[in-house]
Amino acid sequence: MAAPEGATVPDLPFPIFQISPKVTRYLLYDIKTVTWLRRTHKILGVFIGSLPQSPQQNVFLGLPLELQPEEVRWLVEKNTAFIVDDLESHKRTLQSPPAQLEVYKISVRKEGLATARAVGKQKQQRTQEALQRLNVRQSPRNQDTGFGDAKAGDTDNQDESLFDAPLTFSSTRKSIDLIPFSSTPTTSYPPLPPPPQHPSPPIPEVDSSSYALFKHLHSKGYFLSPGLRFGCQFSVYPGDPLRFHSHFLATSAGWDEEIDLLDIVGGGRLGTGVKKGWLIGGVQTMKESRDEADDSASQPTGRGDDTTQLGSVRTFCIEWGGM
Repeated sequence: MAAPEGATVPDLPFPIFQISPKVTRYLLYDIKTVTWLRRTHKILGVFIGSLPQSPQQNVFLGLPLELQPEEVRWLVEKNTAFIVDDLESHKRTLQSPPAQLEVYKISVRKEGLATARAVGKQKQQRTQEALQRLNVRQSPRNQDTGFGDAKAGDTDNQDESLFDAPLTFSSTRKSIDLIPFSSTPTTSYPPLPPPPQHPSPPIPEVDSSSYALFKHLHSKGYFLSPGLRFGCQFSVYPGDPLRFHSHFLATSAGWDEEIDLLDIVGGGRLGTGVKKGWLIGGVQTMKESRDEADDSASQPTGRGDDTTQLGSVRTFCIEWGGM
């Protein structure tokens, strides 16, 4: 798939960081990679990073981006990305030669100094603006006509003498070295060297029916995000969620799986109540997809049980008509 005009293409394949071998959560830290995936491959993920100043807020989240296991598997199968053990990779990198670590420290210090200079400049501008406003307020008082007795005038002059001269701000700390801010780089590579790709990268284990439904809908041009807020597996969008509302609430099921009628009714009512369709999909086996009149299905084919051979994905949309 060709990248849209203006999109920055990352070095392919790029790393996806798994927190640890025991925790199946996959993260991306590079905003350029996140933007490219959204524009080019319709991969959304979920931002989970919060601000240190307000850790309780959960509306405007940022990096890192957490990917769904289905999204990760699709990217790995396309040879667009590979999985890296985040903990092990950082341990191995931090044990790198001293010269490489020194480059990393210098890069972090430069970023901290740039932040300190920017913050200092903003403080100086705010101070100058405040002093200018104070001078404006004091200027009418300096034009006193001298009403009242001498003692009162002397008292006023003593009070106003503190502000007779225009207030100015002069920085006396130019000679003092700035203390760099503690900063966390928004990207790991650089300043760290990129992790090597494993010759046989692992592939995430996901439910076969769930991945088949994700792959089917994604191939049709839909954007898919986690559907937990609506009680489903995927919220299905016809375009970028920044421009469109979701059209379907998708849930996967096995082809021979029994589905409780109450689940069907509840899903249909829920979807209709939020102006969406409740979509259920599964993989039709090769044996079921054949014509029932074909007697050759019972003959041995030398390929094993036909029920293990996956066929096409079929989807059904359920809506409640009485609401």
